[in-house]
Amino acid sequence: MDTWLLSRMQELKDLQGLIGLATWDQETYLPSKAGPARAQQLSTLQGLHHERLVDPRLGEALSQATTEPGLTQDEQAMVAVLQREREREVRVPAALVRALAEAQSHGLHAWREARKERRFARFQPALQRLLSLRREQADAYGHDGERYDALLEGYEPGMRVSRLTPVLTALREQLVPMVGKLTGTGKRPRPVFDGRRFDKDAQWRFTLKLLEDLGFDLEAGRQDLSIHPFTGGTHALDVRLTTHVDESNPLSAIFSTIHEAGHGLFEQGFAPELHRTPLAASPSMGLHESQSRLWENQVGRGRPFWEHYFPLLRDSFPEALKGVDLEDFLAAVNEVRPSLIRIESDEVTYNLHIAVRYELELLLFRDALPLDDVPAAWNERMERYLGVTPPDDTQGVLQDIHWAWGELGYFPTYSLGNLYAASLYRVAGRELTDLDAQLRQGKMLSLRDWLRERVHRHGFRLPAEERMRVVTGQGLTDADFLTHLRSKYGALYGITL
Repeated sequence: MDTWLLSRMQELKDLQGLIGLATWDQETYLPSKAGPARAQQLSTLQGLHHERLVDPRLGEALSQATTEPGLTQDEQAMVAVLQREREREVRVPAALVRALAEAQSHGLHAWREARKERRFARFQPALQRLLSLRREQADAYGHDGERYDALLEGYEPGMRVSRLTPVLTALREQLVPMVGKLTGTGKRPRPVFDGRRFDKDAQWRFTLKLLEDLGFDLEAGRQDLSIHPFTGGTHALDVRLTTHVDESNPLSAIFSTIHEAGHGLFEQGFAPELHRTPLAASPSMGLHESQSRLWENQVGRGRPFWEHYFPLLRDSFPEALKGVDLEDFLAAVNEVRPSLIRIESDEVTYNLHIAVRYELELLLFRDALPLDDVPAAWNERMERYLGVTPPDDTQGVLQDIHWAWGELGYFPTYSLGNLYAASLYRVAGRELTDLDAQLRQGKMLSLRDWLRERVHRHGFRLPAEERMRVVTGQGLTDADFLTHLRSKYGALYGITL
């Protein structure tokens, strides 16, 4: 490959890393008065990245590379991935890129203030600005009349609303009655956390132990605290995770850490020869989310996992968990109960939270929902799909950070991740015949290594659905996910689903 082209690929990757670091810092340690300065800095960095990406010389080099003989398969994939990214971004004016970066930083500040006041109206002007800019961006990218497609392409290449809506609608139509059957049993677990306090520092130590056992390299990454857990960083050797600690319920930190560790293991798992190239990335956020959801749900909510970790958790909180046994704890971990907060929801109801967000985003981009009406539309769907109504906007429409980041089009990837995760875990269980036995001993490295070999190390060598076909023999399907839910929760609740 031409040395100038390789150098430009590496430079772009380095700039992405610095943008990631500045964004991570913005959510963790940035002083409260530094928000406007960080907005300007991110605007500059995003502008520099955009300028280098749309540079005509890069376009010429990529075009020449497509006909260059002797390129390796990896080099061909690098050219294809960067060419796709460039062809999208060359349509977007540099001024719009900078405006979006500033609007995202201002949006984060407004979102935090709105959450404190529990008022969507406090965030509404910032969201209006972000929506306006994202509409402009979608139109610049180009689409066939569905603006949402242009943004979805940035998270899930090749996915379109025309395919996605039937998938998510069919899933919702299966899940709403399933939730009704499970909650209709009247079976409720013992409230093992009510009125108990779980020391913040002890929770922190427990999550670090989990990270170590999961195989997350703490010499090539770290964990910190944030309002909304996320994964960021600069490079496979510098991966930043955050978690959220609630002293009234240790599951918040435990599952946040496991979830983000799934993302982090993917980021740390790229083959070294892909570092500083366009292939050191997931081919889609749905595939990325499959890693976090697999570890969080298939592993972290499973009996084998807790047969090992519940005694350790009880040792960490001897007073708070006094009188609580493994069966009580497992029932609490796997309770199916419609709730307000997405990141704390169970496996069965989780995708209904995604349905709410996806449907509202689609309406917003079709100019079919005024922003003034978003909280009411949110609450109406929460009541219709989950049977709960948020008492305030912080527990409703303001709970997620994604709109503050301007990440419109991202939410559906969580549901795609759930579907991919179930398919991957089915195959892992077939190939790792002693997987449950290993989990009962707290040994998770064989699963991590299986995922690393099948998924992580390849990065963006193949599109997401092609990678899934290589690993599982099939593309996107809800069959494995629904089979998992029916088997697990039918047994837990003693009914046929």
